[in-house]
Amino acid sequence: MTMSEKTARQRWMAILSRASRAEVASLLGPDLPQHEVLKAPETGTVMVEGRAGGAGRRFNLGEATVTRCVVRLAEGAMGFSYALGRDARKARLAAILDARLQAEASDSTLHQGIARLAENQAAARDLASRKAAATKVDFFTLVRGA
Repeated sequence: MTMSEKTARQRWMAILSRASRAEVASLLGPDLPQHEVLKAPETGTVMVEGRAGGAGRRFNLGEATVTRCVVRLAEGAMGFSYALGRDARKARLAAILDARLQAEASDSTLHQGIARLAENQAAARDLASRKAAATKVDFFTLVRGA
């Protein structure tokens, strides 16, 4: 599956996983919808893989801490979340948002909030990329007497 083939849900789940707890909480507001916690937030580790040069063979880079949670809204929609780190509250809030986004496909307020988060994340990636590019050093070899 290529990036263009991602579903809307895959996109918003990726955005929520990269967002901070404050950003996720701001989308929900002060009153949480009624929900049942099916799988309480629990922390574990996952293996992180890398690729040499971004395109080479895969290798195990190391382990990362991840917190996951599963909830069900009163209306029946189930929400899932995985978040890097040990923030159980963020994992629960992200799962609630996932369920609400599925249940309320026509709720433009939530989708606008997700779009705003995506724009902020893209801007942050662009800034980091430009900062890294500013420090790039090109090495070359001069051939003498060839």
